[in-house]
Amino acid sequence: MCEDTLMKLFQRLLVAPAAIGLLSPLAANATEVNLNEISNYSDIENIELANSFDNNEYSNNPLLAGGEGLVDSYDGSFSETTTASFSADFAIGVEDGKGITSTVTDGDEDLQATYGFQIDLNTSFTGEDSLDISIDAGNAGNDGGTSPLAEFDLNGAYGTATGDVLSVDGVSYTFPVGDSMTVMVGDNTDGSALFTTACAYGGPSNTLDDCGNVNAGITNGGVMAGAAYDFGNGITAAIGYAGPETGIMTDESLDAYGANVAYTADNYGVSFTYGNIESTAVVAAGEVDTFTALNAYYTFDNGMSISAGYELGDLGGATPATDESVNYFFGINGEVGAGELGAALGTSGGQREGTDEELMYEVYYSYPVNDGMTITPLVYVKEQATDGTPDLTGIMVKTSFSF
Repeated sequence: MCEDTLMKLFQRLLVAPAAIGLLSPLAANATEVNLNEISNYSDIENIELANSFDNNEYSNNPLLAGGEGLVDSYDGSFSETTTASFSADFAIGVEDGKGITSTVTDGDEDLQATYGFQIDLNTSFTGEDSLDISIDAGNAGNDGGTSPLAEFDLNGAYGTATGDVLSVDGVSYTFPVGDSMTVMVGDNTDGSALFTTACAYGGPSNTLDDCGNVNAGITNGGVMAGAAYDFGNGITAAIGYAGPETGIMTDESLDAYGANVAYTADNYGVSFTYGNIESTAVVAAGEVDTFTALNAYYTFDNGMSISAGYELGDLGGATPATDESVNYFFGINGEVGAGELGAALGTSGGQREGTDEELMYEVYYSYPVNDGMTITPLVYVKEQATDGTPDLTGIMVKTSFSF
């Protein structure tokens, strides 16, 4: 007997036990089964196991769907237009003057560590639209909101007991309308998702990463809808709405509306943002809070960029002495060595009229170890307005993985 004949006989003997195990379900569902598929799997010339997961012909074979797919139809995998990306962050750090178990300054310098994890799923149905789902987890919520590591804005609900819980962080659907307009609807998504803020600064801290546009870029989550229009000459305009899941746009609901106009050139940009935001306090007084923000940036030929932002707020329902708020920001960043070096200063939260100003200063360096791993050390100082309270100094390091 020739060698080829012996090889084929040996191959069929290998699949005989599996074929016998399948006889019972095949007999019960004979009208639905493609028996040729079973025969094909005994022929090494038709499948090359080493490449089966890279070969589109066999990756779509119903027999690869765990055994339940012994039918011609197949729907057991991701759509060909679905992509998934993953990221994990680990942070460790300390803040002078704040302990892990206290919400007030107590002189402790507790070294703390936490993590965050995120899955982003993206699917397109037409090639121009996008269904986006973000799933988060982290143990940041276990510290009662006292951790200085909150400055890294890791996934996990700070100030609650919901750490280590996998949750949906946002669902949105974006689609084009004509050649120049984009529309987005979503839930648990910022109403300003389609806004363009003219800022080149990408610092890691939660306080200064909004570039001074603290409130005008509405971020109250909930149900959202927005639209953006690209005029094609560097000018874009956008509107956005965000509100609760029930009672949308009613007198009882707390709604937020915003608008944004931006101009972006090759090495500079400028944007104007307006936000009209309701809160429990202002609605009770028959008022709303309004904010206007102006942002700009410029990138030099050497790659360094400067960014600035200024926001002015009119606080409805507040007393005349405290009915205005101010936020401002200035930052510089750019490539230094293999990574990015950045420094910034700005107001630490909303600064009300008639109160002592609190500023924050920070310096960071983001170093890419490889394509999927980045290490970012951060040092910052937060001024404290209360007399006799020392400024807070934080030193921390975040390691980020993307895959």
